[in-house]
Amino acid sequence: MKHSLQLRQSQQLMLTPQLQQAIKLLQLSTLEINQEAARLLDENPFLEREDDTTNQTYSGNSSTDTPAPSSSAESAPAEAESRDSDSSEWPEPSFSSSSSSSSSPDDEDDGYSEVAAEKPSMREHLLWELNMNPMDERDKKIVGLLIDALDENAYLSQPLEEIAELLPPELDITLDDLETALVQLQHLDAPGIGARNLSECLSLQLRAMPEDLPGRELALAIVGQHLDLLAARDFNKLKKALRCDDNALRTAQDLIVHLQPKPGSAFEHRAADYVVPDVLVERHGGIWRARLNPEAMPRLRINQVYANILQQRNEKNAQEMAGQLQEARWFIKNLQQRFETILRVAQAIVERQRQFFEHGDIAMRPLVLREIAEQLELHESTISRVTTQKFMLTPRGIYEFKYFFGSGLATEAGGACSSTAIRALIKQLVSEEDAKHPLTDSRMSEILAQQGILVARRTVAKYREGMNILPVNLRKSL
Repeated sequence: MKHSLQLRQSQQLMLTPQLQQAIKLLQLSTLEINQEAARLLDENPFLEREDDTTNQTYSGNSSTDTPAPSSSAESAPAEAESRDSDSSEWPEPSFSSSSSSSSSPDDEDDGYSEVAAEKPSMREHLLWELNMNPMDERDKKIVGLLIDALDENAYLSQPLEEIAELLPPELDITLDDLETALVQLQHLDAPGIGARNLSECLSLQLRAMPEDLPGRELALAIVGQHLDLLAARDFNKLKKALRCDDNALRTAQDLIVHLQPKPGSAFEHRAADYVVPDVLVERHGGIWRARLNPEAMPRLRINQVYANILQQRNEKNAQEMAGQLQEARWFIKNLQQRFETILRVAQAIVERQRQFFEHGDIAMRPLVLREIAEQLELHESTISRVTTQKFMLTPRGIYEFKYFFGSGLATEAGGACSSTAIRALIKQLVSEEDAKHPLTDSRMSEILAQQGILVARRTVAKYREGMNILPVNLRKSL
């Protein structure tokens, strides 16, 4: 084998740091964007919020306000270099380096926020109820032991015998003591707490109702002995076993379905899902338009005091500060490009799905990322980043951008119907069906076919299950 040297020319795409940052910012959610802005505000002295007037008293050369020009390859992702000609008609985010503050320094409420009172846990609430009860201290301690043994649904899943065996002998707590304490616990607060199974839980709630309430005794018999038949909607067997007619069974069933099978759920601490929409969709003169939500945009600018001081310094250590200044400029510019791209994509979605805003889910049209990418001359991956964890507020509610994309199924007319519209039709059919004779998946498929929408039975079943709609046998009622 003979060794030789050869020259070979090749092309390679290199992502500049600014381009990498632009791509990163594009895929972040509003919450993550604000967290990133807060991080840079802490680390970079050249970056400040527009409402911060602390460092704006220095009167120097302001020529550094304007970000330094850069090539299109460095300023933003290549696919985001074109803009929608209509977007200039709408308010744009303020990212300039020289806007004045609009906040009042005399606002007494600045720096203060309302703090919601923390809701007590199930255990804390029950112990408070226990302490308010006039029973003796020993009984309170035994009931407290049972409170600690409750699961998250307020059920006592551990048998009393096991609890008695685990207690130290010196406490002298017998099984009879625990049974008495359980009765006291079950009458302590909301009925159903301290139940050992679903049947007992529902029975406790029914027994707390007035004795002369119509359907109460029949409902007690159902939850005590025939709960499985009720779950299976086997009404014929229920009527035969209980020797009752349709009206009596219907009254008892109505009582049962309004009971709480999980009493502990009232004490659950669910973190509220607060969504700040990136875009607001409004109708003006019969035209639906999107505009950026100013509440979702960090308003940043270059700190002029530090920028002017840097311009007057010639020391070698000023190079590091110059890098921070350039980083601040890049972040402001890329942040602006991010919101401009989000607005362009949002407006394109609104134009394509105009019928949805007019008529709802049933009018949603099929839409794929490629269509928006081709319209805006952006890469499909950019559209994917923009539509992930970005939300728009519409008169119909808050929706993630991705909600408006979906495949379509063929129609007899040769067109396509979106999967979202088909789900809406199935939901509508179920809501309007006869409860005594609910629609099967096959029947719903036939009805959709009569409307020109070709949907297989298994597809109807998949969509139905995805919407948590029960199968036909569990939807049947009296």
